[in-house]
Amino acid sequence: ELVESGGGSVQAGGSLSLSCVASGTTYSSVCMGWFRQAPGKEREGVAILESDGTTEYTDSVKGRFTISADNSKKTVDLQILSVKPEDSGSYFCAAGPGCSWSPNDYKYWGQGTQVTVSS
Repeated sequence: ELVESGGGSVQAGGSLSLSCVASGTTYSSVCMGWFRQAPGKEREGVAILESDGTTEYTDSVKGRFTISADNSKKTVDLQILSVKPEDSGSYFCAAGPGCSWSPNDYKYWGQGTQVTVSS
């Protein structure tokens, strides 16, 4: 099971942190990812953390988003800096045997947490 928290409303230029608590075997998945989905748009991957510690970011968030894991708490966190209105959407934590930007590669999903950025 994956449970996200930390979403909310923030002004453009601000920052916030999202956290995903993983239980069961999900934390040992090959890949953990954060995805977001804006109304009327497809779900897109924004950050990936591989089991060997490798991180990847989609171009639009590079330099602003940081994905990290806390093994003692079994959490995967997403720090967001310099938020932009286009960062708004529902953010989902995912764990999967696959490791790509495709949501189809992820088997487990959280319920999502909403991020709203005002200009």
